[in-house]
Amino acid sequence: MSNSINPISSRPTMPEGYGLLDEREGSGLLPWSWAQERLISARNYWVCTTRPDGRPHASPVWGIWLDDSFLFGTDAQSRKALNLITNPAVVVHLESGDEVLVLEGVAREERDKDLLQRYADAYWDKYEIRLGIDDVGVMTFRLKPSNALGWLESDFPGVATRWRFEER
Repeated sequence: MSNSINPISSRPTMPEGYGLLDEREGSGLLPWSWAQERLISARNYWVCTTRPDGRPHASPVWGIWLDDSFLFGTDAQSRKALNLITNPAVVVHLESGDEVLVLEGVAREERDKDLLQRYADAYWDKYEIRLGIDDVGVMTFRLKPSNALGWLESDFPGVATRWRFEER
């Protein structure tokens, strides 16, 4: 597990009616290691982008948490790729509504051959599918989160956590 980033943790900003406790109350803030463990072990991730006309788009993908970033591939003509080319703002979240983890930031096409090869190797280890890093018509995107949210539904008021990342 990578520990090179150390985001700033706090409670998320939410209306009072959500009943969030002070970060020193309840079970306290979740550690970033909790989020990283879930990012590494998750099988499916939801990528949420915005179409050029402003309508939202969500799509499940397989991906890898590597070098403090989320990487995923898609066909260059897919709706999510076309959306990200136009507007790189993205939200990625895991499937569970009971153990919530949401990443926010900007996704850019990754072209570094060394990183792409490590991504392909990790993808093989996780999904047993061989990626061709030079495949024509395939784009690999990398999200370095600027913000993340996490909580356990069973203890939402006591553990809801926001992580903010330094300019990356």
